Amino acid sequence: MPVEQAVEWLNRLKHEYGMPVEKLADIYLRKLKKINDERKRLKEMSRYEIMARSSGFINIAGIDEAGRGPLAGPVVAACVILPENITIDGIDDSKKLTAPVREKLFDIIVEKAVAYGIGMVQHDEIDRINILNATKKAMVIAVSNLPVKPDYLIIDAVRLPLPIEQLSVCRADSLSVSVAAASIIAKVTRDRWMVQAHEKYPQYGFNRHKGYGTRVHIDAIKKYGLCPIHRKSFTGKLTDGAL
Repeated sequence: MPVEQAVEWLNRLKHEYGMPVEKLADIYLRKLKKINDERKRLKEMSRYEIMARSSGFINIAGIDEAGRGPLAGPVVAACVILPENITIDGIDDSKKLTAPVREKLFDIIVEKAVAYGIGMVQHDEIDRINILNATKKAMVIAVSNLPVKPDYLIIDAVRLPLPIEQLSVCRADSLSVSVAAASIIAKVTRDRWMVQAHEKYPQYGFNRHKGYGTRVHIDAIKKYGLCPIHRKSFTGKLTDGAL
């Protein structure tokens, strides 16, 4: 039974059955409010997609990245096209979500998306072309890996050298449902990559901090030096002992 119907049904019964049913009705009423609040939030997060569709665009893709700040590993970008009027409860900027929630949403997004693409630029190229250019390159790769060609891009804070209509929005991962979906795909993909890297370089704890500059990670660099996946342009002041 849908929550709305349950609330209506319990409200009819509470006058006859008293306090126990009234308490149950209150529980379902709070649940209904939570559902409605989430629907309102997701509707607000869809405003850029709605605006684009009202202008005639069809395949609207959100783009975001993960891994601009870490001391090791790749920067990963994702590009996601969601169906019109889709509702994925809980979708948000990946940084606001716990790892188990991201993993759950990753599977839902992959299943329900019209299309998604992933781009990755490794540590050595980051050192060579800098992190901003590497991020843009990963985003372009993600777009090129889409099996469906987008006609509109919503991007978190940057513009790309692509002949596609673009909207660059600061904090787009919190403001656009498509970009939020891309942020989750990018974050989970990169985290999984770093967990695999931990198996090869366990002394650095990549499975825990995913390459970010935590105290544990910095102490490991000072103790063991750099491993092959460290970004030398990010770690030069920590050690001169590159492998």
